[in-house]
Amino acid sequence: MSDSVKTKVIAIIAEQAMLDITEVSLDASLDDLGVDSLGLVEAVFAIEEEFDVQVPFNANETENADFDISTVKSMIAAVEKLVAEA
Repeated sequence: MSDSVKTKVIAIIAEQAMLDITEVSLDASLDDLGVDSLGLVEAVFAIEEEFDVQVPFNANETENADFDISTVKSMIAAVEKLVAEA
């Protein structure tokens, strides 16, 4: 797990959850952190902008997305994969 990607993704999630980055656990889901659907969409946009990638995500079909949002750790792994492919 790249520390740079990890740090940036956690910062994006923390901003959407209105939490300090120290309060964002890798095993937490976005629901656990209080991120609603609008916050999720804003986080995805922020990730795309920060890393210059296109996230394969459909907010209406989160269960079938190619971008795993089940935990913070899975989101970091998905972003790392997108960055490596870019």
